[in-house]
Amino acid sequence: MKPIYLCTIAALLGGLALAPRAHAADACKVEISGNDMMQYDKQSLAVPATCKEITVTLHHAGKLGKDVMGHDWVLVATPDLSAVANAGISAGIANNYIEPNDKRVLAHTKIIGGGETTSVTFPASLLKAGGNYSYLCTFPGHSALMKGTFKFG
Repeated sequence: MKPIYLCTIAALLGGLALAPRAHAADACKVEISGNDMMQYDKQSLAVPATCKEITVTLHHAGKLGKDVMGHDWVLVATPDLSAVANAGISAGIANNYIEPNDKRVLAHTKIIGGGETTSVTFPASLLKAGGNYSYLCTFPGHSALMKGTFKFG
């Protein structure tokens, strides 16, 4: 390369360093996807304790309908995970596989099918920084594979 080209490249790179940076994603908004293989794409989600409100968006990346391979996202204290999953089975799809008025459920989305998206926004005041939280899919049989840890703090 000729020296003039090197100067031009250096000037361009220097200009990029001074360019305004895109705003960072909102740390209080997280996304997760489920698929037709009964899997979430993330085994853990984390939000800082400075959040006032938390939004979780669930995408269903599969093609199957919600009556066959539906997914939801449900937040619970970790010790309540199995009990909430079991109680949800008898609640049925009309209740999004969540027992009505279940106080162990801190937040949840509705059940969605392939290609759909849903979200839930909830106050961070429901959580304690450093608390032991997990999320799961309450569609019958899914919680064995579709679960993860939720870190707040």
